[in-house]
Amino acid sequence: MALTKRIIPCLDLKDGRVVKGVNFLGLRDAGDPVEFATKYNEQGADEVAFLDISSSKESRAMIIDVIKRAADKLTVPLTVGGGIRSIADIREILEAGADKVSINTSAVQNPELISEATVIFGPERIIAAIDVQKNPVMREGVTPITMPDGTVVWYEVVISGGNHPTGIDAVEWAQEVARRGAGEILLTSIETDGVKQGFDVAVTAAVADAVRIPVIASGGVGTLEHFYDGFTVGHADACLAASVFHFGEMTVKEVKEYLRDRGVSVRI
Repeated sequence: MALTKRIIPCLDLKDGRVVKGVNFLGLRDAGDPVEFATKYNEQGADEVAFLDISSSKESRAMIIDVIKRAADKLTVPLTVGGGIRSIADIREILEAGADKVSINTSAVQNPELISEATVIFGPERIIAAIDVQKNPVMREGVTPITMPDGTVVWYEVVISGGNHPTGIDAVEWAQEVARRGAGEILLTSIETDGVKQGFDVAVTAAVADAVRIPVIASGGVGTLEHFYDGFTVGHADACLAASVFHFGEMTVKEVKEYLRDRGVSVRI
């Protein structure tokens, strides 16, 4: 029997409000996160994700309050990411009511954080978030990925909201976080984020095929078919989306009914 595929609405939070941009830029206010999370819970979302993109100390107090309010209302797992730098940060977020945390920049800067966190809290609560972008300049030791037009590129891990290339090969890094015990990978292509032209299925498939832990596709949904492609072409275990849900272009229920009708196993 096929494993059930998951649909995960993601809410980017800044100063306690939901915002959405394109390619991580041009943010606009979309509303109250707890209202959105509750709506997606009712629509049949498998999980809900909060990503805190604020950087101030005040924002941490806001996100803790949002987590507590959301956890009181949700019956599905809640993942929280953004600004998580330490075991203490992870503990604070989990104790506020989150079920999982996603760790991005700090994991690249300190890979031991993944190892320690999975031992302390369990792999099922630790998601390695990996942001990537194409690099056409091939070099020794990177994973070549052939694009639909025949060009060959590799994908580089970027951190700090997509602002800093690291020189790290995305497939290699995915394998490392898996070895270190991460329970899942949340993979976002910077170039497709918010563009609504579909997931970057080339890198999604490359990562999903290279590891034995679930991979969540993120960045670029614009149509129902894009979800289908994420699962069938990208080999993803879950698909994450934001603006198509926030601005009422489709509901979680519509996505799942579409996928079911096309033979994808989903929880209705």
